[in-house]
Amino acid sequence: MNITALRPHCIRYLEPIADLCVRLGLSPNQITILSLVFGIGCAVSFTFQQFLLGSLLLFISAILDLVDGSVARKTDRDSNFGAVLDWIIDKYIDVLALLGVGLSGIAIISGIAALPPIADFGVVALAIIGSMMNTFIKPVVYAEVGYSDRVCGKIDDPLEGVGFFGRPETLLVLILGGVTGFIWASVIIIAICTNLSAIQRIIYLSGRLA
Repeated sequence: MNITALRPHCIRYLEPIADLCVRLGLSPNQITILSLVFGIGCAVSFTFQQFLLGSLLLFISAILDLVDGSVARKTDRDSNFGAVLDWIIDKYIDVLALLGVGLSGIAIISGIAALPPIADFGVVALAIIGSMMNTFIKPVVYAEVGYSDRVCGKIDDPLEGVGFFGRPETLLVLILGGVTGFIWASVIIIAICTNLSAIQRIIYLSGRLA
């Protein structure tokens, strides 16, 4: 079970924003690109230790990531390219946000364990790797096993509810860390949980696809 299972309920509350985007004539892909722009703004803010501002920009980026699919359905503009672009942009945003924390120079574990600063960037690297691999497992399953049926614009696959820490959890923890001033703690949590979640998915698939 993860936050992804709550996606339909969250989207329902974002319908007014989707309707506004439709009235403004924004295409789903334009909204996806706009999500990236806010994600880049988050990364820049994090780099300069403006964690509160960065968290706000990341929150807006996450909202837009949910809205683009709603706009696609409302305007009957679902496309395979749009689905692919959404995946790619999501991972760019995740990596950039975490990289921004790494470039900020803030102590993550070096100040606690008396380790050199390179250890802090190592934790960020582990968080990026976990975030990427946790997501990368899904398209590998699609390609190798052949899942292609879509439900509400999303591919219906066996991993949708598997993995306790996915992208929504990553963004939520990072945003909360920036708002509360514990950005270092959020990166440690992400580094540990994303990799454990990836292992959880691999174990699940080993039993289901063996």
